[in-house]
Amino acid sequence: MNHGKYPFILSFLAIPVALYVWLVIIPFAQAFQISFTDWSGSTSEFNYIGFDNYVNLFKDEQLVMPAIRHTAIILVVLPLVTIVLGLFFAFMLNVGGKSRQGRISGVAGARFHKVVYFFPQVLSVAIIGILFQQVYAPETFGGLLTSTLSAVGLPAPPNGFLADKNFVLLSVISVLVWSAVGFYLVFFSSAMASIPQDLYEAAILDGASRIQTFFKITLPLLWESVQTAWIYLSIIALDVFVLVYIMTPERGGPDGASEVVGGVIWKYAFNHGEQAFASALGVVLFFAALSLAVIALRVGRRERIEY
Repeated sequence: MNHGKYPFILSFLAIPVALYVWLVIIPFAQAFQISFTDWSGSTSEFNYIGFDNYVNLFKDEQLVMPAIRHTAIILVVLPLVTIVLGLFFAFMLNVGGKSRQGRISGVAGARFHKVVYFFPQVLSVAIIGILFQQVYAPETFGGLLTSTLSAVGLPAPPNGFLADKNFVLLSVISVLVWSAVGFYLVFFSSAMASIPQDLYEAAILDGASRIQTFFKITLPLLWESVQTAWIYLSIIALDVFVLVYIMTPERGGPDGASEVVGGVIWKYAFNHGEQAFASALGVVLFFAALSLAVIALRVGRRERIEY
């Protein structure tokens, strides 16, 4: 019955696995190798220098250490705020409306709201970056946010939010959250659709409030989805670079106030001609992402609830 089964499977797997090894595994392995050298990237000559690049990473107070601190802030704030907002909006759009004869429903216009919230997902990062450059621009350049604040009598940074060291990182994080919430709203809404309505209706008949149904029914049953979202958003936080590159002055400024690890890798690799040092930082980033995923899966492990 199983005659010829394994050759058949291998014939399908051989080419994809070979391509994956060639295009993904080998470049990764080369990055590990390069990180132990002094290769500049401009010549074919290099020397092996052991762990010197890794040691020097944590002595760089000009770029690397500020970037690690800023990335750590994004790593905490982005998943937390995005998931809280995504869960709140998904709950309101699916089960947050008025109860009608024991039946639950979302708020009025739920489908329209989903489309509106999901809209940022159809925009490219480049468009979002340019769009919010104008939103955060100084009032003299017609910045939407600064002009609005001035119109209602509130103070605004005279040079715009992106040129102010106190606001630039917060401004970037706000855009990241804005662009991600719509996707996770739809993601959590899909997961909520699998929860039997009988559970909500029984809880409401027993006198449970909306907050109680959220914490006693919705959140426990969506735990695996929340865990998955946390891992994805953590990886996005570690990998954020393009938006900072497009939006901020000096591609991480002003004065390094919005510098992130991805930007430092790019600067060392292509501005400073230190490919080996950049590779070492990339390897550290890789293990950080891997460790976060493992920790999130281990710490967030819960007994599976069948329903």
